Amino acid sequence: MSDPVNLTTVSYVVLGLVSCAEPVTSYEMKRMVAVSIGEFWPFPHSQLYAEPVRLAAAGLLEVDAEQTGRKRRRYRLTPAGRQALRRWLAEPTSDPTEIRDHGMLKLFFGDQGAPEDLVTLAKAQREAHEARRDSYAALHASIASSVTPWSLATLEMGLRFEQLAVDFWGEIAAGGYPGRPESH
Repeated sequence: MSDPVNLTTVSYVVLGLVSCAEPVTSYEMKRMVAVSIGEFWPFPHSQLYAEPVRLAAAGLLEVDAEQTGRKRRRYRLTPAGRQALRRWLAEPTSDPTEIRDHGMLKLFFGDQGAPEDLVTLAKAQREAHEARRDSYAALHASIASSVTPWSLATLEMGLRFEQLAVDFWGEIAAGGYPGRPESH
């Protein structure tokens, strides 16, 4: 008996994307990621080309390759692939949320720089988060009737996060921050 395949988060991303849109090519998965999970789970898109091949070799995906033309490969879940995806979905997670934010990194070291630079940083961050919030709101309006409630819920979380960031950076730009004691 062969060793079981090591499934990574990207493996489950691929299984989930295939499940949502099968049959699907790697290029179509890349386009799906760009307007959905790529907003909160960034990873190298090159993995969307390599990982399906690996999962097909492991028996979790079946592949239908065009014999002529562009020779695209379309992937579908096998029963084993669907079972692996369902097992992963059934496992609760309590992993800490990861935020990798250059603005927060600069803010952390803010006392090493000039106060006016922090204000400039805060204003730029607020504007960037406002733009992202507005983009999410427009996306929400355009797709609300065509996606699953759970997909829409992830977009709602993005909207709430961006509004929180707008409020936070607005306070920093005004010379304060949440919980900072008043100085007199």
